[in-house]
Amino acid sequence: MIAAHLPVMPDESATTLKPELRDKLARGLALFDFDGTLLPWDTQVVFANHVLKREPARRLYLAVFAALSPAAGILGDEGMKRVFLSYLWKASPAQVREWAREWVASWLPGQIHPEVREALDHHRAAGHLTVLASASPDFYVTEVGRHLGFDLALGTPVDIAGPPRLFPDLVNHKGGEKVRRLSEIIGPPPPQGWEGSHGYTDSCADLPMMFACRAGTVVNPSPRLAGIATERAWRILRPPVPWKSRLDKISHILRFAAGIHP
Repeated sequence: MIAAHLPVMPDESATTLKPELRDKLARGLALFDFDGTLLPWDTQVVFANHVLKREPARRLYLAVFAALSPAAGILGDEGMKRVFLSYLWKASPAQVREWAREWVASWLPGQIHPEVREALDHHRAAGHLTVLASASPDFYVTEVGRHLGFDLALGTPVDIAGPPRLFPDLVNHKGGEKVRRLSEIIGPPPPQGWEGSHGYTDSCADLPMMFACRAGTVVNPSPRLAGIATERAWRILRPPVPWKSRLDKISHILRFAAGIHP
C-alpha cells in the first residue's frame, strides 16, 4: 500500500560534524529551503522534464499519476511524491545520478534568485555553516548543494538503490522533519533557536525550521507568511518570477511534468 508507514532510511549526512564544520557552526548557521526560495520553480517537475525528454517512454507514468491523483487526500504529500517518482521505475542508481549531474550542470546556472544568492555568498564569506534543506529528492539535492557550495545538503531520502519499485520508498523531508533531521547532526535547537542562525524560505510548510532560527528571510511569501514575517521582523524579498500569471505558471508546470517543456 502506498500509504503504509515507511522506515527512516539511513542518512549519510547524519554523523558528527567534521571539526572544520563544527567551527563554522560556532560562527553562525544559515538554512536555505530550495524550491521557491533559492529559485522560483518546483524542481521536481523540472527534473522530470529533463528525464522524460531523454527517455520519452517514461511518460507512461502520467497515466499512473492521473489515475491516483483523486486519492491525493488519502495518500498525502508523501504518498503522492512516491506516485510522481514512478517515472524513474527501473532506472539504475547510476543512471539517476548521471541525470542529476547533467540537469544541475545544464539547467541550474542562471536560475538562482540574485538576491538570495547574494545572501548565501554573505554567509559563506562570514564562515557560517550553510545548509540546503529541501523536500525535493536527495539524489539531485545533493548535487545542487555541491554545485552551489553548501556545507550540507539534505533532501528527501529516496530509496533508488533497493529492488525496483514503481513507487519508491521515501521519507518526506518537509516541515518538522527538517528540524528533526538537522537536530541529529548539530543538536536540537534551544527554545530561542539555534545561536547565530538565519532561515530562508518561501513557504509556511517551513515554519518549524524558521521558528528554530533566530532570524529569517522569506521569499515571495503568501499573505499568511508575509504577516508572520512582519510580526517577527523577518526580511521579505520579492524577486521577479518567470511567469506572467497564475495560468501561465500552471502551463509551465504541466509542460515540465509531461516532458515537453523547452
